[in-house]
Amino acid sequence: MFVDQVKIHVQAGKGGDGIVSFRHEKYVAYGGPFGGDGGNGGNVVFEADPGMTTLLDLRYHRKIKATPGEKGKNKKMHGANGEDKIVKVPLGTIVKRADTGQIIADLTEPHQQTIICKGGRGGRGNFHFRSSRNTAPKYAELGTLGEEFDCIVELRVLADVGLVGFPSVGKSTLLDAVSRAKPEIGDYPFTTISPNVGVVQVKDGRSFIMADLPGLIEGASTGKGLGHQFLRHIERCRVIVHVLDMGGQDGRDPLEDYEIINDELRSYQIRLLERPQIVVANKMDLDDAQKNLERFKEKYPDLEVYPTTTIIHEGLDPVLRRAADLLAVTPAFPIVTEGTSNEGVTYTFEEKKSDLQITKLGDHLWEISGPRIERVFNIQKLNTEEDYFEFANKMRYLGIDTALREAGCMDGDTVQMLGYQFDFIEN
Repeated sequence: MFVDQVKIHVQAGKGGDGIVSFRHEKYVAYGGPFGGDGGNGGNVVFEADPGMTTLLDLRYHRKIKATPGEKGKNKKMHGANGEDKIVKVPLGTIVKRADTGQIIADLTEPHQQTIICKGGRGGRGNFHFRSSRNTAPKYAELGTLGEEFDCIVELRVLADVGLVGFPSVGKSTLLDAVSRAKPEIGDYPFTTISPNVGVVQVKDGRSFIMADLPGLIEGASTGKGLGHQFLRHIERCRVIVHVLDMGGQDGRDPLEDYEIINDELRSYQIRLLERPQIVVANKMDLDDAQKNLERFKEKYPDLEVYPTTTIIHEGLDPVLRRAADLLAVTPAFPIVTEGTSNEGVTYTFEEKKSDLQITKLGDHLWEISGPRIERVFNIQKLNTEEDYFEFANKMRYLGIDTALREAGCMDGDTVQMLGYQFDFIEN
């Protein structure tokens, strides 16, 4: 089964907690701090595997989780780091965040690796918090959580040349004739429902990869038929071979077909029409083929057309030589995020939102919210006097006490954070 798009959930490992520990040493308070740091959480890493051709494995493993780091140990020993979770995917795989659509990774090289989800940092042991005023700290940090989100994994076939055209125009027959690929060939529309890839060898020694892509119909750029499932795979192709049924076997007009397909390529907004295009007039053995070819050349006199009859392997060598010539001078086209315009990029200024908000809820009642305070505030670590001391130092370091004063908070006012309340006291 060919699977080219999967939505999965990835979660990196949590960092290990630092510990509070003391050694036994004469004339040293509590023997001195001896707690080690926690290990870092494991990352979720995607690796391009040349031996894979589909995302079928991810279809049945939609939750990917890396291992957490170990807690710190006695004698200042560092906890073991969590193991990275290596996820192997085919060449040509793109990974995007599901919430923003941002491309995180584009894996095009064999064994290329990219960190998709970063593990959490391990917490520091109490050894790091010793000072001249506190020689025996009883405080250690908790490990931070690893990243966690949904992402969309898409496979976009790695091919130099892509065959496009209406269903049943002879694309699969052409690929079968010029390579060792064995695509399904049948006398009915949409015989090809997933891309087939083959290596093409030109007689002069040059070679390239050709992909037989599913048939295109009118409205495909808006999702009709195979829609974006087809157009997604042509984005990496540097040369497009446009195959036309010049005999009009199914009652279609090849001139109209040529215009419809180019309109769909233009509407997809991935600069598909900027790629060089080779027009192949196929099925020249049919009765009306020569007449339709003359009509086509009259309408497009400057367009080079290659007459072929793929079923008997006739006229294919000039097409392959021309494709190899174009590949030699055509650079790769970068993958862009869907929805971006090919007319240029428009920039707008947006003021950076503060990750810390102070809100007055009423007389002498304030609330602090935002992702920054959520990362720092942890009720589980407010058990001892030193926990409160360290928390107060963090609030001062982050400038929260200054921000409260500027907002109008007075001595004795109540400050609320994540459902807990504290008194604001001026020193």
